[in-house]
Amino acid sequence: MVDPSKIKKRFFILFFAIVAALGGFLFGFDTAVISGTIGFVQQQFDLNAVQEGWFVSSALVGCLTGAMVAGNLSDIYGRRTMLLVAAGLFLFSAMGCMLSADFNMLVIYRIIGGLGVGMASMLSPLYISEYSPSHLRGRMVALYQLAITFGILLAYFSNAGLLKLSGTGSFSETDNMLTLVIDQEVWRGMFGAEMIPAGLFLITLLLIPESPRWLVKQRKSSQALEAFLKIADDQTARDEIREIEDVIGEKEVPLKVVFAQPLKPAMMIGILLAVMSQFSGINAIIYYGPRVMAEAGLAISEALGGQVTIGLVNVVFTILAMATIDRFGRRPLLIFGVSGAALSLLMVGFYFLSGSANPTLLLVFIVLFIACFAFSFGPVVWVILSEIYPTRIRGRAMSVATFSLWLANTLVGQVVPWLLDNLGPTFTFWMFALTCSPAIWIAWKKLPETKGRSLEDIEKHWYGK
Repeated sequence: MVDPSKIKKRFFILFFAIVAALGGFLFGFDTAVISGTIGFVQQQFDLNAVQEGWFVSSALVGCLTGAMVAGNLSDIYGRRTMLLVAAGLFLFSAMGCMLSADFNMLVIYRIIGGLGVGMASMLSPLYISEYSPSHLRGRMVALYQLAITFGILLAYFSNAGLLKLSGTGSFSETDNMLTLVIDQEVWRGMFGAEMIPAGLFLITLLLIPESPRWLVKQRKSSQALEAFLKIADDQTARDEIREIEDVIGEKEVPLKVVFAQPLKPAMMIGILLAVMSQFSGINAIIYYGPRVMAEAGLAISEALGGQVTIGLVNVVFTILAMATIDRFGRRPLLIFGVSGAALSLLMVGFYFLSGSANPTLLLVFIVLFIACFAFSFGPVVWVILSEIYPTRIRGRAMSVATFSLWLANTLVGQVVPWLLDNLGPTFTFWMFALTCSPAIWIAWKKLPETKGRSLEDIEKHWYGK
């Protein structure tokens, strides 16, 4: 007979993880929605290549700032509190972008949205990791990456649907706002659609508790026990709190010390994997996919349709990674997936070098790259970043790694238009293959396997205990 209390606890584990993962959904939606707006914004405001790059990467400037401050703020005020702030920023940004009167205002609101993305990209997996049982932690944190892929996919569907509605004259003259944001200037509607999931995120965050590990760190063990009892039996919850108290009871480690032994390897592994995940060129596909496919001969509507295909594959292979990450471990997924991603990038480069006139072949190579990324870099990096740092400095350490990720992302977003214009797609994608490949060696030689181990046990590994 199934124990109802166990079903209830499993429900709470999943519900808390899904709510936190909505930050990832908004991350993905905000990242991908811009792919459908670039052409319209470029035409309406007559942007040159540098301005186009700034339009794309302006949000990433906000991401950098958000990732940089979220760690310290979450260590002070709590993980859930700062997730609420991030949700508010998402909502405010979506509305502002939709109503922007000029290009400068649009950029400002994109930066505000970027603040929310940067904060959520660090806080959502952190919260899930600190609340999940060890045997489920990999797939629960991977749920965050799955939410990112769903956000990307929904943004593609939303963009394609709004594009289909635009220019049809479906709205009466009295529907001035709808006529503007959907019919006449559809890019406004694309940005405004984000208000719906942002509002849902804000409301559901009010229904989940604070991270129990953060509560223990704040010497609020009774509240932490209450939070743990929602997902574990009494004895397990008390044992968990005692183990956390034993580790946190040691002397606080300044952030500068984290870059020295014995924690330096953990910091470097996290930073390098975060940077290489972006240097794989994933966001060149997300941001500039329609442009790349248009260069191969696809019309803009077909290119957006190709983006939907990419989004579907991204979701499917992220689910596959979720199903296997706690069975096979983090290292095998990373080694196998990054190898496939690098090979796929090489094939994309050869496609453009050959001058092929078959755009379907290009889509196959890009889809193969997305599948390999979604099976490896996508979920595994977030899982690793949420696991390998000590509880006492996990927020600040994740901020450093996430900041590095967004710095690499910003660089990619800014330079890809220049690379495509000056080096061409062949050497652009070959460069991405080269810069992501060292992750294979790091996973093989330097990364310890963390599946099935408690966060406190992983922390003891770095101290040689």
